[in-house]
Amino acid sequence: MQILPCRAPVGPSIDECAGDLQTFSQFYSPAIQSTMKPASLVSIHGGHSGQFCDHARDTLEKIIRRYIELGFTWVGITEHTPPISDNLLDPGQRKLGFTAESLLEKFADYFVEIRRLKQLYRDRLEIFAAMEIETYSGYRQFVPFLVKTFQPDYFVGSVHFVGDINFDYSEKLYRRAIDSAGSIDNLYLKYFDLQYEMIDLLNPPVVGHFDLIRIFDPDYRSRLLRPDINRKIERNLELIRQKDLILDLNLRALYKGNDEPYISRRILEKVREMEIAVVPGDDSHSVDSVGNHMTTAIELLRDMGFSTEWRKPGPIL
Repeated sequence: MQILPCRAPVGPSIDECAGDLQTFSQFYSPAIQSTMKPASLVSIHGGHSGQFCDHARDTLEKIIRRYIELGFTWVGITEHTPPISDNLLDPGQRKLGFTAESLLEKFADYFVEIRRLKQLYRDRLEIFAAMEIETYSGYRQFVPFLVKTFQPDYFVGSVHFVGDINFDYSEKLYRRAIDSAGSIDNLYLKYFDLQYEMIDLLNPPVVGHFDLIRIFDPDYRSRLLRPDINRKIERNLELIRQKDLILDLNLRALYKGNDEPYISRRILEKVREMEIAVVPGDDSHSVDSVGNHMTTAIELLRDMGFSTEWRKPGPIL
């Protein structure tokens, strides 16, 4: 169909052109339509608090109040799930004297508190009471147990552990994960294999920081292009597309000084071609990181042709 410019016998009025725009807008793609109005502020992954996370700061209520102050429309609060056993505790948790059992109790307290806050602020902010899962030994049974026990609104499927090593905790543990895998290339391959398995088994409504494995790798751009690694990336994206899941555009990398978020632009280009939904997540761990780089994320997605009519996470299947 040919769309002609608005015309009137003696020059168009604003109302006449507005009518034409309303008529023609039905032919625009969602991505083009989304550029016609400001994008709402949302975060699909974040809200870690010092109250319930050993490497975060501030209370959960202060963090939620900050989202309200900044004008967010909805947020998913996605606290980390606890370890299944003491041997999976991270160094910070050990230092503070936590056990797997005590962290499970704290996780139960988290759901009590997030549901209280969800009700308290229901007229000012839509809050999803969610969680971020892990992929250590036993996760196949443990995650369904947590879902059944706590009934989250949704969960984020993330991979922080490869070979039961929490590779993103520190450069030291990243090097240990490389040594365990045999090489950094093998670590990437194992990461994407574990991610594929997790997605296939658990159907997470949201897939978190897709390429987190690059976290301490200065050569990640070239490594992600290596044929064996790239094949696994494309395989995983195809599974995400088939299952109609949402990808988290995770802004924590920018907060920590990196020049692009998780997902890196090369992968994000493939995501756009495959028409997979992407929603920003600030991955906040404190009041001062709430909403970090959100404008950058919105501009990036718009420039690449993504819709900014943000899709909300669906129910857990």
